[in-house]
Amino acid sequence: MKVTDVYKQYFSGDCEFNGVLRRGAVVTLTATSDAGEITYEAGVSFFPHRDDEDYGISYDAAVQEVLYSGKGRRSKKREKAYLADLRNVIDSAAEKIGGRVFWDRPLRDAQFG
Repeated sequence: MKVTDVYKQYFSGDCEFNGVLRRGAVVTLTATSDAGEITYEAGVSFFPHRDDEDYGISYDAAVQEVLYSGKGRRSKKREKAYLADLRNVIDSAAEKIGGRVFWDRPLRDAQFG
């Protein structure tokens, strides 16, 4: 099984979950492939981010959305389409746990794989 972070970026965020205030969010688009099958998932995980050095991810305040699962392999065309709609998908997913991503306040540059 091969797992690839197609996209990963840290942003300022806002979420209170399990009694802990979280001020950071990591947003991902992940491709998992194995034996001719591929799954694309969009995800967001909120973490405390108490200072500029705090990137300790806590996985209890996380939401994943499966965008596609089926036969195939990685597709740049498909990934481009998922990236174009990623903000809408993540905003909707974050709302489920009372979170919000501040897209205009990135904490780090985007990483592409």
